[in-house]
Amino acid sequence: MTDSDFLTTTRTFYDAVAEDYATLFQDELANRPLERALLSVFAELVVGYGAGGSGPVADLGCGPGRTTGRLAALGLDVFGLDLSESMLAIARRENPEIRFEQGSMLELDLPDGTLAGALSFYSSIHTPADRLPALFAEFHRVLAPGAPLFVAFQAGEEHRHHDRPWGHPVSLTFQRRRPEDMADLLTAAGFSLVSRTVREPDPALDETSPQAFLIARKPA
Repeated sequence: MTDSDFLTTTRTFYDAVAEDYATLFQDELANRPLERALLSVFAELVVGYGAGGSGPVADLGCGPGRTTGRLAALGLDVFGLDLSESMLAIARRENPEIRFEQGSMLELDLPDGTLAGALSFYSSIHTPADRLPALFAEFHRVLAPGAPLFVAFQAGEEHRHHDRPWGHPVSLTFQRRRPEDMADLLTAAGFSLVSRTVREPDPALDETSPQAFLIARKPA
């Protein structure tokens, strides 16, 4: 599959399901205390590391902008980027004070070393495995020396395919990853790993796999 193929498939899927998705995950962080805590840690690291919080922070693959809003509430100068214009419309509607842009994480329209931090919150799960090195290299390129990167994803080896969600004529595969493999890819891209957190699936949240959270930094 080419970059154009999987980007088009991902964009089409989320354009179709955006409103249903946003309704289902209206309070997605409310029952996730660990995620909220880790986002707070990330926000502190943005300010505390070599970048000094002196630049913008990017929520890459921001969806309806709920996590972007959370980071803004934590005091970060954050903007969101997503493939799906339908998702971005929701993000702009709910967070009119935050900037949201359409684009691909694989080709960021940003100068080298300009971000004080970057977040990929479950947004790398549609990137084919052979494109992950390029994705993390792009993250490394745009981050300032010392800046942190937060990557969240479902842990495991079996992918999950969603076909015709909410009756929409679209389908997409959600790819689970092994945390150790993702950590190795980040290291190979030039990052230093700061923390590795994995929590067990919560049946109350309809989760079927562990959730993984990696925080890394671009060396100062």
